[in-house]
Amino acid sequence: MTGLVSLVGAGPGDPELLTVKAVKRLQEADLVLYDALVDRAALQHAPQARWAYVGKRAGRHSIAQETIERVMIRRALRGERIVRLKSGDPFVFGRGGEEALARAAAGVPVEIVPGVSAAVAGPALSGIPVTHRGLASAFLVVSGHAESAYLPVLGSLAPQAATVVVLMGLATRARLAALLLARGWAGATPAAIVLAAATADSHTWRGTLADLGNAPLPETEAPGLLVIGDVVQVSAQLEEMLSNQSQPQRATGV
Repeated sequence: MTGLVSLVGAGPGDPELLTVKAVKRLQEADLVLYDALVDRAALQHAPQARWAYVGKRAGRHSIAQETIERVMIRRALRGERIVRLKSGDPFVFGRGGEEALARAAAGVPVEIVPGVSAAVAGPALSGIPVTHRGLASAFLVVSGHAESAYLPVLGSLAPQAATVVVLMGLATRARLAALLLARGWAGATPAAIVLAAATADSHTWRGTLADLGNAPLPETEAPGLLVIGDVVQVSAQLEEMLSNQSQPQRATGV
């Protein structure tokens, strides 16, 4: 009897952002293989499953992708229900496509349970809409871990043509900013860095594209993303409006 492998998106960090279907698959699981950025509180939904950490972090030893795939195939062929719990959405820079193809090639049933991607949720939780009428009608998501990943896309993007969201780009933000400036983007273009979105340690820096490379950040190993475009100014406006609403209103006589 063949089991099932579910590639499940855990969302951007807050366990409350798990989908109903994700929770159901966790409750049914015999084995949960979870990533580095998954909040362990999400595992409370899988009390009867075995849990195995298979996360990958830059500069650290990690389990080979081929080993992860072999484990999932072997256990599924025994009839077990496997949840591969991945941060964000499994098909957004999460190797979900590779893992789905490997399962299908081995004759193992596989399903995709989409999750809330940090590419949209991270900015949103900081008050930044990736699209906004009159400011941006499109957004672009790229990986910033290597120039070969972002240069073909950003190098051909006209200035202000879309909101740019960069995942895994904290270490390369100076090079990314220099590239856009060389392409004609104005140095005054609003920019933001969102750290640890959807967690209690969240932190947002707002400034300009010219200052992005030297932006002061707290000492942390938390994941982060970059947002570049006029939509960043919406968060400042929203913050000011909400702050004014929270101020006690002075009583006026009649």
